[in-house]
Amino acid sequence: MNILWFRRDLRIEDNALLSIGGKVLPVFIFDANILDSLNSKDKRVSFIYETVLSLQKKLQSIGLDLYIFHGDPVAIFQSLKAYGAKKIYAAVDYDNYALKRDRAVAKVLPLQRIQDCFIFEPDEVLKDDQTPYLVFTPFYNKAKNLYTPAHAGRFKRASHILGACQQMNPSLQQIGFEKAQFIHKSPLACLEEFAQKLPLYQKRRDFLSVDATSNLGIHLRFGTISIREVLRFLIEQKKRGVDTQPFFRQLIFRDFYAYLLYHFPTLEYHDYKPLVEYRFDQTYYDAFINARTGVPIIDAALTELITTGYMHNRARMITASFFTKHLLLPWQEGEAFFAKYLMDFEKSSNVLSWQWAAGTGIDPQPYFRIFNPYTQGQKFDTDALYIKKHLPFLADIEPKKLHDEKFLFQTDIKGYPKPIVVHKQARQRALDAKF
Repeated sequence: MNILWFRRDLRIEDNALLSIGGKVLPVFIFDANILDSLNSKDKRVSFIYETVLSLQKKLQSIGLDLYIFHGDPVAIFQSLKAYGAKKIYAAVDYDNYALKRDRAVAKVLPLQRIQDCFIFEPDEVLKDDQTPYLVFTPFYNKAKNLYTPAHAGRFKRASHILGACQQMNPSLQQIGFEKAQFIHKSPLACLEEFAQKLPLYQKRRDFLSVDATSNLGIHLRFGTISIREVLRFLIEQKKRGVDTQPFFRQLIFRDFYAYLLYHFPTLEYHDYKPLVEYRFDQTYYDAFINARTGVPIIDAALTELITTGYMHNRARMITASFFTKHLLLPWQEGEAFFAKYLMDFEKSSNVLSWQWAAGTGIDPQPYFRIFNPYTQGQKFDTDALYIKKHLPFLADIEPKKLHDEKFLFQTDIKGYPKPIVVHKQARQRALDAKF
């Protein structure tokens, strides 16, 4: 009997695990080693819990079932071995904890990891000397040349015989969590809506008050949609004359970050290019994590993250730059803060994006490129619609004044602090701090 370990592929459609035929035991594990560090109201756990129960029903509809466990994966697989399990199949995962966990599990039962989360295998896109790319554009160009219709192919579901073991579904409360409210649309609904937005994706995706993105991040993260289904969607859109390359490029960027973490696992915690000696300032940090920096575009973005679990990608870049350059706080602390709230949290994308903003990663933005949050707000949220949506107490202030540093310093706004740094001074301090 083979174990099909569902973890970031929570669907029955186009699932590589279900192409493994014969006698199988589908399982999902709420990993206590991960969950024990989370807040009991974490929205992601509620999302995963509901998704797992839905997956269980879908598997039952095709003659299978899903055995749901809570605990340490190694101990659970040791107990499942007694039921005759011979091998485990699971989708890849590249962060340090996942790799360590998988090595420990493989000592209990043979573990075969399947590429079902990204477009390319991690060793598929290499330079001519068989070393990994360190710059995105050459990686992207090579990936485009290697890309074939097979990358968008559909996995065929095999015939199965259901194995059995003893297990009752744990409740959300039994795994230590409260039901949390979250907002998301189904992956198919996201695709249907994105079909209408895709023609203008390149022009509109950076504007904060415009819903121009795919909203597929959470679904790709937890595998409620196959990356291949998204590729097939793009193929159909291209046939209709839509320019799909800008979004395809973003999917390749997602692959690139996972690829870098695979080839350079120390990036999860350490700079690739040490740049500055960070000066951790608790006052700055507290102001940031509580959305009280006094810079409206920053505080709006952080409020969106804390209250909804989402943050627009442009806002992520602005806030990460502010954190690492204006406040000279270590990117690891900012990455951990985002990791605490992001519904679509992907370790590789989060880590590499923060290092990009800090200028310390592989293929980062130049160290001297320091976003001015006021001009960024003026450009991408001109009418302050995004700011006022998330900071409604600023609703009566003229939009252009919310992008005016001088106004914010000179004006007392009830219940709102003045900016904690002066842009020009903070920018110079960041430049002077470089090794």
